[in-house]
Amino acid sequence: MNASDRTPADLLVSALKADPSRPLVTYYDDATGERVELSVATFANWVAKTANLLQDSLSAEPGERVALLLPAHWQTAVWLVACSSVGVVADVGGDPAGADHVVAGPDRLEEGRACTGSRVALSLAPLGRRFPTPPPGYDDYAVEVPSMGDLFVPYAPVDPGAPALAVGGTELSGTGIVERAAADARELGLAGGARLLSGLAYDAWEGLSAGLYAPLASGASVVLCRNLDRLSPEGLAKRVESERITGTVV
Repeated sequence: MNASDRTPADLLVSALKADPSRPLVTYYDDATGERVELSVATFANWVAKTANLLQDSLSAEPGERVALLLPAHWQTAVWLVACSSVGVVADVGGDPAGADHVVAGPDRLEEGRACTGSRVALSLAPLGRRFPTPPPGYDDYAVEVPSMGDLFVPYAPVDPGAPALAVGGTELSGTGIVERAAADARELGLAGGARLLSGLAYDAWEGLSAGLYAPLASGASVVLCRNLDRLSPEGLAKRVESERITGTVV
């Protein structure tokens, strides 16, 4: 983290400059057996494409709200930083009826239809596969995002003091996210090269911080585990060893 970093998007830029090839997010789904590892560079490419989708295809503008009806997942992490890049508010688990846009996983599509703005659906299937048939009323993220540009430049400067994240009744600015993430990283003992395993959900700040923001702010990486309760104690111990885990939050 550099002193000039004031938003999560800034943190990602600094991480790219420091070491683009290092792992940033390693994702496991213990219900499907999926494992995906994203380097800083690969994660940043997904963020750029998603931010371009937000800005150009969805016409999202700074200050608008995006209801993210998604679980702890590597694609959710991408959307969180993409929202920061554009300057829209990532409203995690927010009311779609009060949002300008909604991004929903396969089990929350009906709920998301309360949004009268643009709607994007994520299959959350392994390898980021598309839906066999696009859900009615939604654009399929896996269909739309590949054609987006690999570089992102916001049309308007992002105000780091403006609201950027809403979760569990708490609203934070970009600067607030960075400051809290840095404090959490210190409390968790995270530093460059650390590997934090998180089994926390993305429904509260603690899960978002451990599962993305604190590792990003400290030069560490996260092993993000969904459905971790399906993994045996022996399996967890093996993962801790194979992934070179230095800290665990479950």
